[in-house]
Amino acid sequence: MVAAMASAVVQGRAVVPRRGRTSAAVAVAAAVACGTALLTGCSGTGAAAEGGGPDAKAADATQAVRGAAQTLVRAGSSHVTTAMRMASGGTWLTITGSGGFDYAKRRGELRLLLPKDAIGAEEHKPLIELLTPGALYMKDRGEGVPDGKWVRVDTTRLPDGNLVTGGATEPLAAAELLRGAQDVTLVGQETLDGTPVRHYRGTADIARAARAVDPAARGPLEAAAKGFTVTGVPFDAWLDGQGRLRRLTQRFTFSSAGTGKGAGQDVTVVSTTTFDGFGVAVPVTMPRPADIWTGKIVSSRPR
Repeated sequence: MVAAMASAVVQGRAVVPRRGRTSAAVAVAAAVACGTALLTGCSGTGAAAEGGGPDAKAADATQAVRGAAQTLVRAGSSHVTTAMRMASGGTWLTITGSGGFDYAKRRGELRLLLPKDAIGAEEHKPLIELLTPGALYMKDRGEGVPDGKWVRVDTTRLPDGNLVTGGATEPLAAAELLRGAQDVTLVGQETLDGTPVRHYRGTADIARAARAVDPAARGPLEAAAKGFTVTGVPFDAWLDGQGRLRRLTQRFTFSSAGTGKGAGQDVTVVSTTTFDGFGVAVPVTMPRPADIWTGKIVSSRPR
C-alpha cells in the first residue's frame, strides 16, 4: 500500500489524506512575524532562556519555533535536502531529494529519487519538481507523459498543503506549519553538522497554523486541517543562533484512500527537511506552456 503511495508521485496519482472515507490532499501558507525578542536570532539568550521560570522558558521556546518561517524569509534562500519515510508494515520506504528554495519568492526546485522497490522496478528516473505558489510542476512524472514534458498540479486542489503528496514537504510550508506550535520544550543544545543549534520538540496544530498566517495564503493549510485525520503534527526542530531552521522533522498521520485492503487505515509519513547554504542563488526556470503535458497519465498498477 505504501509502495503505491510512493509510486503515485511518478504515476500521476495524488497520495491523498482523508477524513473518514473522504479523499483529500494540499498547499501552504505565509510567513509570520518573529517578534522583537527574535531580532537577535531566536537563540534563546534572553532573560527567559537564562533565568526565567518554566513558564517563561516555555514561552521563549514557543516564540522561537513559531517565528521560524519569517526567519527563513529574512534569510532569503537556502539549499535544502529532504527525506520522506513511509511505513509499510515493518518496512520503511524513503524518498530523498535535494535542491534549493527562495523563501522570499516562495519557489524552489527539488530533484527527487524514489526507492528502488517503490513500484517494483530496480531503477527509477529522477523526478524534477518546481515548487511555486499554488502549483507544483513535475518533470518525467510517470508513464504516459512524453520525455521532457512537465505535469502541472494545482496544489489548491490537494487538501494536504503539499505536505506529503509531492514526495517532499515544501520547505516553507513545513516552516509555516510551526505557526501552530504548542507544548514546545527545549530538548537541549546540540551540534548539527558543526553548527551549534537548539533542539526543540512539540506539536503543531494545522488549523491553528492556518489561522495564524496571512488570509491570502490561508487556504492550503485550511484544506490540510480538514484533510488529515490527525491535525496535530509532532515535530522536532533544530534552530541555529540566528533562529534559522537547520533541520525539521514532522510526523503526519492520515487515512489511506481507496477501497481495497488497507483503505481507511491510518498511514504515517515522517518528513525531514535540512536547511543550509543560506543566501545561495536559487534560479528557477518555469516550463513553457508548450512543454506542459495536458494529456492522459497512465498508471502501470491497478488502482
